[in-house]
Amino acid sequence: MKKRTAFLGLLVASLAASPGLWSRTNQDKDRAELAKAVAEAKVSLGQALSASTSEGKTISGKFEVEEGKLQLSVYTAKGDKFSEVIVDNNTGKVVKAEAITSGEDLTAAKAQSEAMAKAKQSLRAALAKVLKGNPGFRAVSVFPSLKDGHPMAEVTLTKGDEWKTVSEKLE
Repeated sequence: MKKRTAFLGLLVASLAASPGLWSRTNQDKDRAELAKAVAEAKVSLGQALSASTSEGKTISGKFEVEEGKLQLSVYTAKGDKFSEVIVDNNTGKVVKAEAITSGEDLTAAKAQSEAMAKAKQSLRAALAKVLKGNPGFRAVSVFPSLKDGHPMAEVTLTKGDEWKTVSEKLE
């Protein structure tokens, strides 16, 4: 009995010290749900990037599951204003565009816009290049950033339960 109590105490202590262990199962489940939804989506991330250009220059895009439903979200920049554009994943049409005015979303949009200001190719072109080099994969997200002053796109891909992230130069 003492061994079991000691083991359980050690287990609880290790889980408390490493909260990531608690959420790994949920993350794996969420990732599997997202991969399945992306595979079944009628509209690709590339199509969403194209559709959102009516709202400004595309600076990032991703599929995500919001409240149990697949959502295609694209950030755009027009001058010094930023928007989150929601694209219908069945029709490819813009459903709504909301201004990004504060918080982490604004910080991310500003950094993405700065990276795209130095880019010589679009996110859509970089995405197409990555997909061509990774047959059978679907794009889940594309985010630009500056690495050592050079614009790069980080493209997350999925195929079944396989995931990978590919970096592509935007110069």
